[in-house]
Amino acid sequence: MGQRLESICDSPDMTIDPLAEIVTLLQPSASFSKLVEYAGRWRIRRDVEGKPVYFAVLEGECRVVGAGQPPIIVRAGDFVLSPSTNDQVVESIDAPPHGIDMLPVELGEGRFRVGRSDEPINLRMQVGLCSFASPDAALLVSLLPAMVVARGEPRLATLMQLVGDETRQSRPGRELVLERLLEVLLIEALRSGTDAASVPSVARGLSDDRLVAALRAIHAKPAHGWTVADLAAEAAMSRSAFFARFSRIVGLPPMEYLLAWRMALAKRLLRTREFAIDHVAARVGYGSASTFSTAFTRHVGMPPARYARAAAAG
Repeated sequence: MGQRLESICDSPDMTIDPLAEIVTLLQPSASFSKLVEYAGRWRIRRDVEGKPVYFAVLEGECRVVGAGQPPIIVRAGDFVLSPSTNDQVVESIDAPPHGIDMLPVELGEGRFRVGRSDEPINLRMQVGLCSFASPDAALLVSLLPAMVVARGEPRLATLMQLVGDETRQSRPGRELVLERLLEVLLIEALRSGTDAASVPSVARGLSDDRLVAALRAIHAKPAHGWTVADLAAEAAMSRSAFFARFSRIVGLPPMEYLLAWRMALAKRLLRTREFAIDHVAARVGYGSASTFSTAFTRHVGMPPARYARAAAAG
């Protein structure tokens, strides 16, 4: 573990993938994966405490409405990932405005139905729910798109099938296999999908020809004494143009993003209790333990030593 954290905090490889780092730090684990059949006119409201929901459309089509987002139509072959689900509605194309909210009915192990039993099936989806074990999940999820839609990517449905199969088994190494499968699934969705609402996120930044170099530089060398001018040079832009573009597309000013990432890494290092405070400070770009402690306390709300003790006790 220590070696893995060392590589996360200071990598000489400038091709390091920020999305992979974020997903790894999220520590995903599967809650369930199920096959759902839908019949007639129906509507499902999802509000599962912000947990990530993903689904692959196997047959048919439906409409997805996310909070603050325009409705989208998804069809067979599409994959949808919502890293944080709040007030998401999934409904049949011909659903009326009100009055048909439903709950899935279990048909058997791993199989559910939505809609009246006397209506023909018009949609089949593989639906999954997972959770993020990281205490920094809210911060890390905020760096991702609100909703991702990937079209024509059959590998995503295959990965979902593997997750579902592993979820229903009790084989040795199950939890580790599930964590790795989910990491691959989430990374594959984020890199191949589009953000339906085009909201600011690190995924949008990574698809930007200019910003991608600066983001990879931050993640490759988080301990480096970056300035806005340095990062603008990485992006081959003027300081002012870079600052405006980064803030608009990623959703945070460059130095705030750098601070957020350094603090996420520091908290991960502190939770392991393998490193002294001065070592953690150096790994995330601070020249002294006292300077780091001040910044950490301001950002997290408690000194790093107390955070490490609380994490160990919890």
